[in-house]
Formats: sequence, C-alpha cells, structure tokens
Amino acid sequence: MPAPFNTFKAGLAAGRPQIGLWLGLANPITADLCANAGFDWLLIDGEHAPNDIPTILAQAQAIGQRSHVIVRPPVGEVHRIKQILDLGVQTILVPMIETEAQAAEMARAMLYPPQGVRGVGAALARASNFGTTPGYLASANAQTCLLLQIESRAGLAQLDAIAATPGVDGIFIGPADLAADMGYLGNPAAAEVQMAVEDALKRIMSLGKAAGILTSDRGLAQRYLDLGASFVAVGSDVGLLSGAAAELRAAFAGAATSPKPSGY
Repeated sequence: MPAPFNTFKAGLAAGRPQIGLWLGLANPITADLCANAGFDWLLIDGEHAPNDIPTILAQAQAIGQRSHVIVRPPVGEVHRIKQILDLGVQTILVPMIETEAQAAEMARAMLYPPQGVRGVGAALARASNFGTTPGYLASANAQTCLLLQIESRAGLAQLDAIAATPGVDGIFIGPADLAADMGYLGNPAAAEVQMAVEDALKRIMSLGKAAGILTSDRGLAQRYLDLGASFVAVGSDVGLLSGAAAELRAAFAGAATSPKPSGY
C-alpha cells in the first residue's frame, strides 16, 4: 500500500483552483468545525499562531480526510520539516524565502534520499501508520508538495531562480510582509503593493508554477482567481469568529464600535 494520494498537489498540477482557509486558533475543535465547511485545504499556521508539533498533530487528526492539511512552520528548517512530514502532513508552506539556495534546501528536506535529506524514521511515524504501510518509503516522495512563500523585495528579485528550483510545486505571495518591506506597513491594499502582487502572480504562472495568496477581502480573492492564482486562502478562523462576533453585537441597540479584522 503506497503513501496517500495528494489531491491538493494533483489539483495544482491540473490547474484546478484550490480554495482554502487559514487556521490560527491552534484548536482541534475549531479545526474539526472548519473541516465541515468543504474547503479544499486548511492551513495550520505555525508562524504567527501558537502552534507546535503536538497541536499541529491534534488539528491534523481532527481534520482527517475532509480537507487537505497544509502546515506553515515558523521558519524553514530541515529538522522541523521532517517532524511535520512524519505527522502525515504532505504539503508544507515555508515562509520568508528569498534565495535559490533556501529553496533548494527546502526541496531536499521534503524528500527521502537519494533525492533529498529527509531522515528515515517511518516506523515511528503517523505518516506510515506507524510502520504498517509497507509501501510508504517507496512512494512518499511523489506525494509531498512544497510551497514557498515570497514576501519581500529580495524574494521577488530572485523569483525566477526560486521558481526554477526542482521540487518546488508552488509559490505563495505574502502581501502583509511585502507591504511592510515596501514601506506600507499595515497597508497591503496600497496600489503599489497590489501592482507588485499581481505582477508576481503573473510571473509565477508564466514560469509554470502554481501561484497562491491569502486575503479575506472577497473582491480581491476573486481578482486573484481571475488572474489565474490556483491556491487562494479566502479567510481565517480568527477573522471569521472575530467578524461574526462583532456583527452580532452591533445588531443590538447600544453596541460599541468594534474594530474590523484585517483583510490579510
């Protein structure tokens, strides 16, 4: 029996748009609830949410097969990617990529030797059903999916080289950090930032890679999809709960004004 088939990776290869949701509440009950909504993918965030390996595992178990699980680690480290893959997660989004060398290191981290450097410990890992999937080692490499996040001017300057790195399946543009790097901290909707974002998405697609992005602005999300972006996160569990709570309170007399959640 081989490793599970990666439907998300297959969807990207076929050019089918994959609609996702960000999970930042670090809670398996929230993840369980969101898995019922029918999103193509759910991303468990370890960069800006209070997640570690045990909480990522709990959420992946809660989601099961109802949605494809993607994990964003806090930083691109070989040992951390190894741990996440051993949980049974097949798709990883690595933040803050700026060089071809970083991209190549992350690609190697996703694969068993001789193609890569992933440590072999499948007998202890949930990924292989704790050693009971006999064909796991031989088939695992084909089902991993590497997404790299570019979110700076330095990263955009190296976009062509990063995209050309063998083993990279898709590139994700991070508008919030890109805006800050461009001098528009807290304002990713600035015209100059959006021009850079759209240009980057078009360049990624012209280089034959899947392009991705996150926004809770529905108009922008549709704009990115119309441009051809193939994996788009259209919100987060944090934004949904915060927005719905504020809207419910505002529906009753005497409601205080509540801040609206950010679009990114």
